[in-house]
Amino acid sequence: MRLLAFETATEACSVAVWADGQVLERFEIAPRRHAELALPWAEALLAEAGLARAQLDAIAVSRGPGAFTGVRLGIGVAQGIALALDRPVVAVSTLAALAASASGPAQAAAAHDIRVLAAIDARMGEVYLGRFALRAGEVAGLGPESVLRPDAVEPLEGAGWLAVGTGFAAAGGVLQARFAGALAGVDAQALPHAGAVARLAAAAFARGEAVAPERIEPAYLRDNVALTLAEQRRRAP
Repeated sequence: MRLLAFETATEACSVAVWADGQVLERFEIAPRRHAELALPWAEALLAEAGLARAQLDAIAVSRGPGAFTGVRLGIGVAQGIALALDRPVVAVSTLAALAASASGPAQAAAAHDIRVLAAIDARMGEVYLGRFALRAGEVAGLGPESVLRPDAVEPLEGAGWLAVGTGFAAAGGVLQARFAGALAGVDAQALPHAGAVARLAAAAFARGEAVAPERIEPAYLRDNVALTLAEQRRRAP
């Protein structure tokens, strides 16, 4: 199984190659440089892995939520390559890929689910949020993903949650302070990686979840992408 994966939904740009369980990745916090870096990195990683484009089984991409231009760029690049190669695409939730970063060796070996709250700073006083369960490297959603103000997030059930993502530093850390008693650990600097996108996509591909490139839809979550200044002021905390 060979995949080329892109993650450009946040300020970080990341590209990865998955080859039979081995991952090569490039990652850099590079605001506004995603278009410049993504394709050259892809070519360099394929060369490093000793793979030609024609040897790829599918293209993987982070579908959002995240920055509008970043999500759109990643999906556009993935669709373009997939169409040129006549390959399917596997789209992965950006929040699920972020949640996967909370899974270290100890969590992977745990006999019980590790619950993760993943949050990305959505600006305008809001966060993109998703609840997930991790077990043996698998990431399962615990309900729909959403975009909302940190003080409007529903309470967590029980304790021992792991918190990951820039949403926990947004709005003065409201989300982290609100759920401090339920959180076993917080990484407010975590960003999604293409390596995680590739790993989740490989599992999805094995389940038969790859689709034709033209069927990929972005997950913006926020209907009104460009708010007026007045709307932004009303939403600000």
